[in-house]
Amino acid sequence: MTNLSLASAESASLDVDAIVIGVVSDDSGPALAPGAAGVDQAFQGRLIDALSGLGAAGKAGEVTKVPTLGNLAAPLVVAAGLGESYDDEALRRAAGAALRSLAGSGSVAVLLPAATPNEVAAVATGALLGNYAYLNYRTGDGHKQPVEEITVVSEAEATADAEAALERARTLADAVTLVRDLVNTPPSDLNPEALADAARRVGEESGLSVEVLDEKALVEGGYGGIVGVGQGSVNPPRLVRLAYEHPEAAKTVAFVGKGITFDSGGLSLKPADSMDWMKSDMGGAAAVLGALQAIAAVGPKVKAVGYLAIAENMPSGTAQRPSDVLTIYGGKTVEVLNTDAEGRLVMADAIVRAGEDEPDLIVDVATLTGAQLVALGTRTAGVMANDDDVREKVVDAAGRAGEPAWPMPLPEDMRKNLDSSVADIANISGERWGGMLTAGIFLKEFVPDGVRWAHLDIAGPSFNQGQPYGYTPKGGTGAAVRTLVQVAEDVAAGAL
Repeated sequence: MTNLSLASAESASLDVDAIVIGVVSDDSGPALAPGAAGVDQAFQGRLIDALSGLGAAGKAGEVTKVPTLGNLAAPLVVAAGLGESYDDEALRRAAGAALRSLAGSGSVAVLLPAATPNEVAAVATGALLGNYAYLNYRTGDGHKQPVEEITVVSEAEATADAEAALERARTLADAVTLVRDLVNTPPSDLNPEALADAARRVGEESGLSVEVLDEKALVEGGYGGIVGVGQGSVNPPRLVRLAYEHPEAAKTVAFVGKGITFDSGGLSLKPADSMDWMKSDMGGAAAVLGALQAIAAVGPKVKAVGYLAIAENMPSGTAQRPSDVLTIYGGKTVEVLNTDAEGRLVMADAIVRAGEDEPDLIVDVATLTGAQLVALGTRTAGVMANDDDVREKVVDAAGRAGEPAWPMPLPEDMRKNLDSSVADIANISGERWGGMLTAGIFLKEFVPDGVRWAHLDIAGPSFNQGQPYGYTPKGGTGAAVRTLVQVAEDVAAGAL
């Protein structure tokens, strides 16, 4: 586990393997960001000349390394580009990019701008998230380990607020790391029971109340969506309920996460090139688990309940068939026209069940549709809601947390496309277009009357199939954890 600390020190005296500084870009060329003055002084004021000579321009995402040649105790300076101007997210990404480039180092001091508690939190969060590596299945000694010690150097004296900001960064990074590890775990080692066991362990360690329904309890309870999706697998489904409650809580927020530990598509089988990353289809449930862990540590004055709807979607002689009719928890019936539209079936059960907690707000998060990637790409989540104000406030919360999100509509005229000739509703539309919106419209049907609700589709953001960037690694990203924590804090504050 990486040791994280806060310091206010002269850069020349820092006995570390590398020092990270910030560089901004303007019309006259690169310039040093606040925090780098001491390093520049050690270079006799010629650090920018050295960086420019190596091609540094201060662009966001840029990382340039300069040997100190004895000018500092540290042997290496790493300049991270911040762009023309920077906010908290730019600081997070710069710190993350720098730490990714320093994998295998023993200790790193980060001298990015950190004059306020918010900046301290941003730099620390980015550094910790960028320092992530999933090495559980690596053998031998040829793989670079994460940096062992990270020191965030603040331009101001350490204060209680700065220390609290550092602790919050550690809490959020731990939660995101949990989610990344779960998403990256092969489905052979993370079936529904294993994910439920992990949730029980995390819940108990975090002081949460935990309830796990096994396959028998799900059948007896009438959870037809989860049972139907899971019946094709030898690994039976689970529904997990986690709950945190502050003694002064006046409001309740319920989170619901999609937990398909592997999605083959069922009998509506996916093509092979769409299946190799479907271990990530439980990213929504993992995000809810990570968020509850962080919420319990942060301690907002709210009651937060999390539901993990967990199943494995496999083809077999016992699998559900296209044209089967399922009875969702609460009694509404669904005609299954495509078994690869399974996430909305397990989510429907859990959303109805979440309504029994009488929440002031339900937020569900799911790797729900390929249409989300078509509409918004791989980095931006889609946000839908049954209340325009809720939708805008959830998008705002995501932005403040540093997670890109975009508001999307739920057009009423599209509801008729889900009409079924034999059941209350069909699980897919007869039309090709607007698949992300159709999925949201389907889920809306199961939200209890009078309850505010928002839906986050994180199909793209939850798993990075491309190259690492900023603090985001290849593979599981931990998307939506920070957003859900921010939502819980906003509900506690009466802002949402």
